[in-house]
This record gives sequence, C-alpha cells and structure tokens, in this order.
Amino acid sequence: MTGFGAAQLEEGGITIRAEVRTVNHRHLQVRLRLPSSHYRLEPRLEGLVKVALQRGAVQVHIHLETAGAPPNVRVNGDLAQVYAQALRALGSRLGLEPDLNLLQVAGLPGVLQVEETPSDLEQEAAWIEQCLVLALEDLAHMRHREGQSLVADLRLRASEVAQAREAIATRSPAVLLEHKQRLQERVAALLDGQEPPSEKDLAREITLLADRLDVSEELARLQAHLEQLEALLEQGGSVGRKLDFLAQEFMREANTIGSKCSDADTAHAVVGMKTAIERLREQIQNVE
Repeated sequence: MTGFGAAQLEEGGITIRAEVRTVNHRHLQVRLRLPSSHYRLEPRLEGLVKVALQRGAVQVHIHLETAGAPPNVRVNGDLAQVYAQALRALGSRLGLEPDLNLLQVAGLPGVLQVEETPSDLEQEAAWIEQCLVLALEDLAHMRHREGQSLVADLRLRASEVAQAREAIATRSPAVLLEHKQRLQERVAALLDGQEPPSEKDLAREITLLADRLDVSEELARLQAHLEQLEALLEQGGSVGRKLDFLAQEFMREANTIGSKCSDADTAHAVVGMKTAIERLREQIQNVE
C-alpha cells in the first residue's frame, strides 16, 4: 500500500503539480491539501482517489503556480472609508490619537478583492482533476514494480511454511511410535513383573494417545491455506484483506500443532513455521 506518485501540467499560464503519498492502513483514508480557491473540489478529487485505491492512508497535495497575467484586483473604497471612520471614532472615544496608514487599511478584510471568474475556476478544476489522475497512474506504476518484489517475498515465506509443514508431516509417524514405546516401557516399569494389562486395554490407551498427537487435520488445512495463498497471488488485485485473514489461519494451525506435540524436533519445526508466518503477516500489511 505504500507508494508515491506525481504529475505536472502546464496549461493557460498555470503550473499544476499533484503529489500522492500512500502508507499502510486497514481502510481507505484520504487527506487532501488544496489551494484555498479550490476547496470545493475535495469531494470530486476524493472520488477519483477512491476509484483508484482500495486501502491505505492517502495524502494528496495540489500545488498551483500562476505565471500568466496578474489577477484583477478590485478596491472597495466605501468599505475602507467605513473602516477609517470607525477607527477614528474609536480613537476619539478612548482618548487615543488614531494612527492609520494606507497599508493598514488595505489589509483589513474585504478592502482588496481578487476577482476570479467562475469559468476560470472551472477550467482550473478540470486541469487539477486531470493532473491528479496522472499522479494516481504514476503511483500505480510504482506500486506495480514494488508489488512484483513483494509477491516474490510472499512466495518465499510461504515456501518456508511449506517446508516446516513437510518436516512435521514426515516426523509425525515416528513421534507416535516413540510415544507408544515409552508408554509400554512405563507400564512395564510400574507393574514390575506383575501381570501385564490386556492387549485390549493397552490398545485403547494407545488409540487415545494417537488422537491427542494426531495433527493430520491441521497439516491438511495448512496445505489448503498454502494453495489458497498462491491462488490469491495469481489473482492479483485488492487481495490484502483476504491474505491478512489467511495469515491468521496459518498461525492458528501452527499454534494447534505446537500444543499437541511434545516432540523436540516437531517443536523446532513449529517455531520455524511461526517465524515464517510472522514475516508473511508483516509483508501482507503492504498489500492493498
């Protein structure tokens, strides 16, 4: 979701520059900085951003520079006279000598007014929108380039999860066999030469033990999640939310496997899997 795009237009003696910056955010959040004369454009420009982007905190800056003819300035002489009379009256009432000069009076609200025709503003608005669209396209190109590197890294992390999953799956039959042997040895030690339990009772205990240690369902779901991850990467587009949810499911299965297995080798594989999943989740935050 991070990126930067910019564009510049020169039309009608006006230079317009649009800059778009995006950082990670769970939702789409748009902030615009516009020239004061074009604040009314905010809804239209925000609409253009929402068409182009789905997630992220977006900052849009629009800069205008006028290089053409100077604007038409109108002087409101009547208002300036009212200001001067009011200030003199105030000075007389307070017993103060009025200290007025031309610049002070001219700086009062409404004395000097810059005249802009609605047609000029509307034309500038069209140019601003055009410039913003170009900046959003530039942003899209930049994020596409970075996205290719991001996809490669996501696939690398997924392969690390797959390797850990394969190691656990390979180790699981041996783990069950070792626990079975230890159970038989402990039973024999406790009985100390007495009559051993029936094969039926021992088989029942081994079955219960196998159920507690069985992680085949978790391994199967992990495989399904890995396949879905690859499908989403192939699909492209705005898949960040789906990937984020999928990463949570990865971690859920890893935690369940870790809680079921007391085997050291399996525990090490689970730690490696969780590390890869955390890195996967960090990178997914950059996906729109």
